[in-house]
Amino acid sequence: MIENVQHIPGYISEETKIIANGLTEKEVQNLQLEFGKNVLQINSSKRIFRILWDILREPMFLLLLLAGALYFVLGDRAEGLMMIVALFLVGAISVFQEVKSSHALGALRQLTEPKVKVVREGIEKQIDIDDLVPGDIISIEEGEKVPCDAMVIEENDLSVNESILTGESFPIEKNTQKESNFIYQGTVINSGRCKAKAVATGMHTRLGKIGKSITTYAESKTQLQRQVDVFVKRFAAFGICAFIVIFFINYLHSGQFVASLLFGLTLAMSAIPEEIPVAFSSFMALGAYTMSKLGIISRQPQTIENLGAVNIICLDKTGTITENKMKVDAIYDFENDTIVKPTDLEFSHVLFYGVLSSEKDPFDAMEKAIVEACTDIKLEIPENRMVGEYALRGHPPMMTHVYNIDGTIVAAAKGALERILNVCRLPEEVENSVMAQAKAMALRGHRVLAVACAIHSNGDLPLEQDDFDWKFIGLLSFYDPPRPFVKNVFKQLYDAEIEIKLLTGDFPETALSIASETGLKHKKEYVNGEQVMNASVKELKTIAKQTEIFVRMYPEAKLKLIEALIDDGNVVAMTGDGVNDGPALKAANIGIALGNKGTDVARQSADLILTDDDLGKLADAIRHGRKIFANIKKAIRYIISIHIPIILTASMPLLLGWEYPNIFTPIHIIFLELIMGPTCSIFFEREPVEEHIMKMPPRKKGAWLFNKGEFLVSLIQGFVIAFGILLLYYVFMSRGSSLVEVRTIVFTTLIMSNIILTFANRSFNDTFLKTIRYKNNLVLPVLIISLGFLVAIHSVSFIRELFGMSVLSFQQITICMATALISVGWFELYKMTLRSNIASINTDHKHTFE
Repeated sequence: MIENVQHIPGYISEETKIIANGLTEKEVQNLQLEFGKNVLQINSSKRIFRILWDILREPMFLLLLLAGALYFVLGDRAEGLMMIVALFLVGAISVFQEVKSSHALGALRQLTEPKVKVVREGIEKQIDIDDLVPGDIISIEEGEKVPCDAMVIEENDLSVNESILTGESFPIEKNTQKESNFIYQGTVINSGRCKAKAVATGMHTRLGKIGKSITTYAESKTQLQRQVDVFVKRFAAFGICAFIVIFFINYLHSGQFVASLLFGLTLAMSAIPEEIPVAFSSFMALGAYTMSKLGIISRQPQTIENLGAVNIICLDKTGTITENKMKVDAIYDFENDTIVKPTDLEFSHVLFYGVLSSEKDPFDAMEKAIVEACTDIKLEIPENRMVGEYALRGHPPMMTHVYNIDGTIVAAAKGALERILNVCRLPEEVENSVMAQAKAMALRGHRVLAVACAIHSNGDLPLEQDDFDWKFIGLLSFYDPPRPFVKNVFKQLYDAEIEIKLLTGDFPETALSIASETGLKHKKEYVNGEQVMNASVKELKTIAKQTEIFVRMYPEAKLKLIEALIDDGNVVAMTGDGVNDGPALKAANIGIALGNKGTDVARQSADLILTDDDLGKLADAIRHGRKIFANIKKAIRYIISIHIPIILTASMPLLLGWEYPNIFTPIHIIFLELIMGPTCSIFFEREPVEEHIMKMPPRKKGAWLFNKGEFLVSLIQGFVIAFGILLLYYVFMSRGSSLVEVRTIVFTTLIMSNIILTFANRSFNDTFLKTIRYKNNLVLPVLIISLGFLVAIHSVSFIRELFGMSVLSFQQITICMATALISVGWFELYKMTLRSNIASINTDHKHTFE
């Protein structure tokens, strides 16, 4: 619809001139004291008392509390005090990990919060949205969210999407007139730009009063989180059952209720893998924070789990594959039927009407290129009064500005060639000739815009821009060079067995040229947006499998394609930077926005933000996502493997009726937990990327955390360690060793096995000879602390007595070490055999193709 303009764009009223300098810093300070920060304080952040409350409710903490109480009931004050110390240690470690994760998430939230342009003391500057105060003069444009309630004082082609308040998605036109000059916090600038005066901030805004928060994600559990929950619940269920069995067997044998309860608790504590949920949240939060330092900001840490499963990436062309540095490279003058370089001209009607149809102060890359071309040839544009404008709309789109030039009403339009040709109504053979010129430009990888003009002398302006009596003027050809590193990025993605699809609004010839230039694999075939929209879901799935290039794509077509790809079982990532990319970015499994050139809508809709618009970061993000997932698997497989011998050592002697049925107490279990917890959630999180990780296919969507082979190997690891420890248990018990000596032998072997297992599980493919060279600054601390605990237990008499242990001979320590090495070391031989088989298969495969 026409937008009647009651002012000259750029004109500033007397009232606006008075406030154009904005607030002073002194006024800002006073207003902040009066109105506070510009934040919606609906969902307060997780504070320290909330973290403590969560820890107090953890099963392991409750079991420790119960065990400590039972020690005091039995009169074992030393053991009871030891459990209290253990409670504080477990709590301190949990608080440290939670606070560290919270700080990482807080830092991520700060990085993803947009800024706003304000005028203060006559200077335009960018500030945090939180620091806005009533009275500030703000400047916002297409694609940005309105940061506060404000009154429009200057605008150009302004329309706003107020769906967050009204539920209606249609844009509302805004201007400086009283009935339509208010814009509200949380709404989105749909088109144009404006300057506005802030009138309400924070909880005083309309959004704040109705109690909505647009900045908070509703965090639902991801597939991996649900898998981890199922895994932990199964272990916990086993622990409860084992607790009941061990309690009753002990009670039937001894008749001692409290002591039997304590031994049952020991097994329950050994069975609950409470390290896994802590490890998962730590990996995600700290992993996301580490990625942010690389310029890859994850708006939700759980997004990272999908990165390792991405098998299709849909890329926009402009600004993603290309540099988005537009330059008018050629001009087709329709009247003279000539194609010339802009630098060869002194005047061009095509440029003249092209610049008239552009914004006076453009922010679009193509409009900037038109203005630059006019400047280069010193084309003078007379100051003309704009009397109307029609926003960029339609499929394909066009936009129109209407001027009063010396008493004549002149309309200037530019847009997609098909739309301009349609409104100009040229003869078919002429249209074909113009289309041929456009395709010749597009074959060189150029973008093409068509330009038209019209003289209007029939009274009121028409309601629709199509209804002018349009005259075709010519074509503008823009060159936007591909980014130099794109070819290498594509190679990395193809090596990782990820498909790449190009979604662009350009001509097919432009898309095919850029695809070939950048190394994007394609069959020289393409599908356009209309074909996508007209296809059924089943047809579109087939089309999507067979096609890499999609042209003349508009927002609805992009959205439908993304949904079809996901519905077909793919994990889809998509890049975007514009307002219209928002729906498709949200629909994709991972939406990726460009941080510099991207709009606020794109950034807020996306899951990942590339801060410097560097597509090379995309491969880095996938590599990092795969690394984090691989390290989570290492941590959980380590927990499985070490929990099995603890559980079996605590239960089998009793079930088998051995002489020393209950060798462990809660003190021994909690000591092992203090070693295993940080190892699981901190040590493995720091493990580096393995070199083969980007040569592997993405994991399947919906696949279980481990495949059967991986899970089986972890179980075997645990059972072999358990066998070695129980063998020592039985041998020394049979030889007449005391309970204290047997306990010392078993406990020492278990700790040594744990240390060796930590290093063995650093890779499931590479042997220790290679993993020892992995850079992880926690290797030495973990080794020193673990060995330090072991030495302290054996050499400090007070600690040795508290743990109920004795001094071992050198021969006994050697036996413990040998057993641990054999029980875990077989896995290194297994990895060597596995690598040898893989190398043999690869060689045979290579010879087959040769």
